[in-house]
Amino acid sequence: MRQVGHWQQPRWAASAAGGNVSRADLVHRLVQELANLVADAEARPRRLVPRLDHDVALPDQLRVVAADLLAAGASDATLARAASVATATRAAL
Repeated sequence: MRQVGHWQQPRWAASAAGGNVSRADLVHRLVQELANLVADAEARPRRLVPRLDHDVALPDQLRVVAADLLAAGASDATLARAASVATATRAAL
């Protein structure tokens, strides 16, 4: 989050590594994946995370779902999956 928390809209709109999606799309995908892991850990149905009008809100969304995952008491395997997805996303930014 420290890596992207200060970004303005033009940086979010730029292409991620590989060039087929924007950085914002990539981080939103991470937020959705973490939200799915939270839902699974809580034995609740998965729901779509809304894409807000301003991409600069993505770090806040990421903070919220990361905190939710920790609060859900997720298993070590689930936390490892979350770390793996976050690391891959960071590398692609």
